[in-house]
Amino acid sequence: MTLDDCRRLDAEDPLAALRDRFLLPEGVIYLDGNSLGVLPKTAPARIAEVVAKEWGEGLIRSWNSAGWFDLPQRLGDKVARLVGAAPGEVVCTDSTSINLYKVLFAALSQVLLATPDASPQRRVVLSERSNFPTDLYIAESICRERGFTLRLIEADELPAALDQQVAVLMLTHVNYRTGAMHDMKAVTAAAHAVGALTVWDLAHSAGAVPVALNDSEADFAIGCGYKYLNGGPGAPAFVWVHTRHAGQFTQPLSGWWGHAAPFEFTPHYRPAPGVARYLCGTQPIIALAGLECGLDSVLAAEPFDAGQGPMAALRAKSLALTDTFITLVEQRCAGRFALVTPREHARRGSQVCLALNDGGPGAYAMVQALIARGVIGDFRAGDAQMPDILRFGFTPLYLGFEDVWNAVEHLVQVVDREEWKRPEFNQKLAVT
Repeated sequence: MTLDDCRRLDAEDPLAALRDRFLLPEGVIYLDGNSLGVLPKTAPARIAEVVAKEWGEGLIRSWNSAGWFDLPQRLGDKVARLVGAAPGEVVCTDSTSINLYKVLFAALSQVLLATPDASPQRRVVLSERSNFPTDLYIAESICRERGFTLRLIEADELPAALDQQVAVLMLTHVNYRTGAMHDMKAVTAAAHAVGALTVWDLAHSAGAVPVALNDSEADFAIGCGYKYLNGGPGAPAFVWVHTRHAGQFTQPLSGWWGHAAPFEFTPHYRPAPGVARYLCGTQPIIALAGLECGLDSVLAAEPFDAGQGPMAALRAKSLALTDTFITLVEQRCAGRFALVTPREHARRGSQVCLALNDGGPGAYAMVQALIARGVIGDFRAGDAQMPDILRFGFTPLYLGFEDVWNAVEHLVQVVDREEWKRPEFNQKLAVT
């Protein structure tokens, strides 16, 4: 593969014009949209409008006149178009971690209602050892509070680990470290076959890969607003529940915004119908306005799907970008890196992770050296079972194939010139 090949692919790319919707710094190749998405051009003006006009002039009237009150549901309907859900099934609110606590509580409450005795049956929450740590921390806490056990396994142990003791299977659809993607429909069916409920974390899926929550018959799902959805740092997250559970679940944070009639101001809680009961306190309107700009930037790709289903065009380009990156790394850095991300399309998210073949400690420094050159990826530390990794996210909305070529060219130079050995690149920063 040559630079001319990459330029030809850019010339043929139907999504190339979408790059103009984003504010990208000159000289930067951004391969970290799986951690923090790029700023949509519409966001600064929209946020300023909310602050200066809706808040500054409309004041409290804007809950009605500017449509603030229904923002969580309205944005939720936009998320639903990206994750295979129906209108009215998703709300945007709170953080991913808080929403995970809510849905785990709801799922475990259903299990306890179905099996109220003290028998050891169905008292396990099952997850991957390599799941994102906050998911494991939240699960560990709620299991301790509610008399369940958190059991951690490797991904290849999943089929054998699904047994009659499992109450809830909690997985991240696309693994944050490796980019490996589960077959949601098959895994959900396997969990249901042993009577377990499923909780899916879509933090590295929503806006990156096709997701079909309803078609997969999943039970609960949560996801992040500031990665592939471009909602800004700390943007509100989202939560979904299958309609078969609507009205049959409780969640622990029964705040007034999730009340069936918040402005009746009654002293006792009456949950709102459906997923709206996942709302808790007063909503962060400025942050939600930023998230809406991010969602619209992703939905701008919908006209290119050509009837092939939501996310079809973005997914096709994502696979082409990651294929190109893998090919160029293997072609131009032969023997230096091992591919951690699955090569098979059906098992790959929208990122590529590399590990050093010699198992040495240079991965962090290499990422820092790349960042100094304007190629922004990130580093994830390993452990006794996983190597340190260089992690690169590929967002088709604003990345091109020449960007991929240039990123690999910088990687080649960092390695060949041993730039990563410089002391300043080996000083650990607070955020890696």
